[in-house]
Order: sequence, then C-alpha cells, then structure tokens
Amino acid sequence: MSINKEIENTNRGFLAAVASTLFLSTTAIFIRYLTTQFFLPSLILAFWREVFVALILLAVFLLYKPSLLRNFFPHRRHLVFYGFVLALFNGTWTLSVALNGAAVATVLAYSSAAFTALLGWLLLDEGLGAAKISAVVLTIAGCALIAGVFSSQQAALSAGGILTGLVAGLFYAFYSLLGRSASQKGINPWTQLVYIFSIAALVMLAVNLAAGRFLPGGLKQPGDLFWLGNSLEGWGVLLLLAAVPTLMGYAFYNISLSYLPSSVVNLILTVEPVFTAVIAYFFLGEKISGLQIAGGMLIIFGVLLLRVRRLK
Repeated sequence: MSINKEIENTNRGFLAAVASTLFLSTTAIFIRYLTTQFFLPSLILAFWREVFVALILLAVFLLYKPSLLRNFFPHRRHLVFYGFVLALFNGTWTLSVALNGAAVATVLAYSSAAFTALLGWLLLDEGLGAAKISAVVLTIAGCALIAGVFSSQQAALSAGGILTGLVAGLFYAFYSLLGRSASQKGINPWTQLVYIFSIAALVMLAVNLAAGRFLPGGLKQPGDLFWLGNSLEGWGVLLLLAAVPTLMGYAFYNISLSYLPSSVVNLILTVEPVFTAVIAYFFLGEKISGLQIAGGMLIIFGVLLLRVRRLK
C-alpha cells in the first residue's frame, strides 16, 4: 500500500471514529431522560434499544439494499459470537452502572483501551509501542478525572462492583477485536450491525426472562417488558435513542475499524466523556470542574499523540 493511500485510510478512520464518539456521547442524555422521567429499568431499556436498531436496519435493507443481508451464513459463527459479546458488554456495563454509579462505571469500561491494546497485540498482530502505551495511560487518567473518581464524595466501591466494571471493559475490548476481525473478513459494517444487534436483542430477552428478577434493572415480571405502556413520548425517545446515537455511533465505530487497528479506535473513543461533559454543560446545566477540564486535556493529548504516531 502506498504512503498516500495509508494516510488517506488513516484520515478516514480517524474521522469515522470521531463521528462515532460524537454520536455515542449523546447516549447518556437519552438514557438519563428515560430512567428519570419514566423510571425505565436499565436492562429492559437495553433490550428495546437493541430491538429497535435491528428493526430499523432490517427495514432499510429490505426496502433499499437486500443484498446486504446475504452474508450471514458464510460468517454465521463469527456474527453470532460477535452479537453475544455485544449483549454481554451491554449487560455488564448496565450492571456496573447500578453497582458503581455512572462515573466510576465509565472509567472501568474504558479500561477496554488497555485490554484492546494488549489483546490486539497478542491476537491480531497490532503494534504495541511506547506511543500507544502512553496514550492508554493518558486517556484512562483523563477519564478518571472527568468522572470524578478522585472526588471526596465518591462512595466506597465493592470488590464485586469493581470486578463487574472491569469485566465490562474486557467485553468492550473483545467487541472491538471482533469488529476489526469482521472487517478483515470483508463483512460490510452495516451487515455486521443488523445481525449482531438482532442476536444481542435475543440474548438480552433471554437474560431478562431467565434472571431479570435477580439483577438490578432487570425484568421482575413479564408485563414489565412493556414498561412504557401507551406513552408515545417514552417510546418516541427510546426509538430516537436507537436511531441516532446508538445506530450511527456503532455504524461509524465499525466503519473506523475498517481503516484502523481496534486498539487505536478504542483509544480515540475515550474522547466520549469529554463530549458528554460539554453536552451536559450546555444542555443539562451541569458544571465542569477544573479537574474535568484537565482530564479532557489529557485525553485529547493522548489521542493527538496517537494521531501523530500513526502519520509518522
């Protein structure tokens, strides 16, 4: 591959990853609204979020490009496992939020940056140099500052909560690696999405029905699955959550994996807490502290370090 082509692919990958980060950073606003205004249990929310993404993609494909649905059987094992991992990530992430709170859960989830760099090096022959290791350290430290982990108001964490958060980060790393592997196999990013979200929805339904009553935010009785009832506003916000931040965020994420190593993409996405903090400041009236600004600068510096290294 020529140097110019490599630079072009790097630019496309970085732009797609940044676009993914922008879309995903608005997710918290929708989830916060649904959980505070409608008290929608988190695991039920996760199930419907995945169902709506799958249905939207399926409808679009059947109407405009059914050919994108034809690559399932040659890659069925990979896609089924990929969807299963997506469901496990969403489930453990939601449980981590319930056990640790959103701030600490965010930092623990972004331990995936370190997991992805290490696993990418071991399994996909991705490079692991000083620049990437430095970027991992800077971005995780920045996430910790933004989330307020070092605040005196943070409650003591349980061992089970910390373990759940780290497991969520590990599943996030595996999701990134499977996405990179799927791209290397030539599976269209949109084809990946329709199948993995369909499989993840089935897995989340099974988890809710089988063990929801034992899990925070899970299904306590079958009728709870339709928690929002006849609320057009609630279902509308849930559909918007699926159609915009989730669908577009994951779509650009998978597209970026077509151009960049999974470890690089995962590090770029650690900018998400920065965007979320800015959005919360302007739209939710939340204050940004000096430590959070410093954390954002650390993350941006880590990503820029990675960017310069990639261009070199």
